[in-house]
Amino acid sequence: MRSEDISRRSFLKRALALSAATAIPSFWIPSKANAFPGVPFVSPNEKVNIAFIGIGNRGGEIAKELYKTGLCNVVALCDVDMGAKHTQELISMFPKAQRFQDFRQMFDKMADKIDAVTVGTPDHSHFPITIEAMAHGKHVYVEKPMARTFNEVELMMRGEKKYGVVTQMGNQGHSEANYYQFKAWKEAGLIKDVTAITAHMNSPRRWHGWNPNIKHMPMGEPIPETMDWDTWLGVVQHHDYNHDYHMGQWRCWYDFGMGALGDWGAHILDTAHEFLDLGLPSEVNPLYLKDHNPFFYPMSSTILFKFPERNNMPAVDVTWYDGLDNIPAVPENFGSSDVDPNIPTVAGGKLQLMKLNPGKEIYSKTLTFKGGSHGSTLSVIPDQVAKDMNPKLPEYEKSTSNHYANFLLACQGKEKTRSPFSIAGPLSQVFCMGVLAQRLNRKLVFDRVTKEIVNDDFANQMLVGEPPRKGWEEYYNV
Repeated sequence: MRSEDISRRSFLKRALALSAATAIPSFWIPSKANAFPGVPFVSPNEKVNIAFIGIGNRGGEIAKELYKTGLCNVVALCDVDMGAKHTQELISMFPKAQRFQDFRQMFDKMADKIDAVTVGTPDHSHFPITIEAMAHGKHVYVEKPMARTFNEVELMMRGEKKYGVVTQMGNQGHSEANYYQFKAWKEAGLIKDVTAITAHMNSPRRWHGWNPNIKHMPMGEPIPETMDWDTWLGVVQHHDYNHDYHMGQWRCWYDFGMGALGDWGAHILDTAHEFLDLGLPSEVNPLYLKDHNPFFYPMSSTILFKFPERNNMPAVDVTWYDGLDNIPAVPENFGSSDVDPNIPTVAGGKLQLMKLNPGKEIYSKTLTFKGGSHGSTLSVIPDQVAKDMNPKLPEYEKSTSNHYANFLLACQGKEKTRSPFSIAGPLSQVFCMGVLAQRLNRKLVFDRVTKEIVNDDFANQMLVGEPPRKGWEEYYNV
C-alpha cells in the first residue's frame, strides 16, 4: 500500500470521527472570514474556487453552466478517464486547472485551495465523493439522484448536518418557474387535498431492446489505457471492466445506476414531493414489470407509491410509469403535452417528442392539474375550468437565480440552496425504494418512523445494500 494512501485514509478517518457538534473538520482552517459561525462561506465579494469531479457528458455540462454564472474560479478537474475524447473539451477550456484521476488524491494535494466541488459522475460514485468532500469542509453540488441506496442517502443527509456545508442536488427545475408556481399555488390554497399523482417518462432508454434472459453480468474486457477502473468502481464490489458499464451505460444496471425512475423522477416529482410534504412512502408496490431480470431494469415499469395522511392532508397514491408501451391514461380534455425547452441534452442528443411527454397529472378532490418535467409549469384542466379561474389564479415570483447560480451564491452566503440534502434526500430515498421494489419484484411495506421495511427481512437489509468493497468502508462511518 502506498504511503500516501495510508496518510489519506488516516486523514479521512480523523474527519469522520468528529462529533456532530463540530460542524467543520478540525483540519480545515478557513482562509476567509465566514458569513456565519461554523459554516465555511466564501466571502461575498470573492469567486468560489471550484473543482469539477466528472467532466465528460453530463458532468461537463454542469461544469460549463456553473462557469457561465461568472461566480467561480475553476481550480481543479478530476475524471477517471482524463485521456478520453469526452473529457478533452473541459481540459481545453481550463488549461491552468490542476488535473487528477482519483478524487482522493485531489483532496490530499490541494484541499486547502478548493471551496466547493461538483459531482457529475455515475450514480454509484456520488456517495463516496460527496462524503470525502464534506469531510474536508467543501460545499457540494451533486447530480441527481443523490446516491444509489437508501442508507447512503441517509448518511449524506447526516454529513450535511455534521459538517455544516452548503449542498445542492442537481434537479435544476427546482430553481425554475414550476418551483415558484407550485409553492404559490399551494400556499394560496389552489393546490389542496391532492389524492393521486400520475408520473410518466415513456421515452426510449438505453436498455430497451436488450435480452432480458441474461444469466450473468457482462464478461470482462481490456481496460482502456487511459482509465482508472479501480477508482471508477469505488464502493461497489469488483466487476471486470466492460464497455457496457461506461459512457452512461451504468444507468442500465442495478449495481451502478438508478434506471428511469432515478434519472427522471427528481425532475418530475420534486415540487409535489416537497410542497405536499410527502416524505417517505408507507408502501411501494411494483404493479407491472415487463421482462424483469435481476441485472438490469425492466423494459416497462408501473410502480405505486402510497403516502399516508400527514399534516391534515389526505393520503396520496403516486403511480410511476416508464416504458415505450406503458402509457398511462390521461383525463378527458387533456390537451397537448408540452416539453420544457430547458431540458438539458443527454450526451448531445435531443429528447424525442412523444404523444405523452415526460410529466405528471395531479388529482385533487376539486381540481386536476397537468405539468411537464424540469421547470415546466402546471395548468388546470380542462381548459374551460382554467379560463373560468384565470382572474383568480395566484401570481408567483420569478427566480432570482438558476440552480447553478443559486448554489454558488449560497457558497458566498447570499442565498440558501433550494434543493439541499435535507430536502432532496427524502425524495432520493423514495426513488431508492422504488428501485428496490423493481429489483426484487415484490411489494415493500415501510415504517416511516423506524425507517425499516417490515414485511421483508431481505429487502430491509437491502436498504443498506451490499457491503462496500475492501478499502472503501471508511465512508460509511459518518
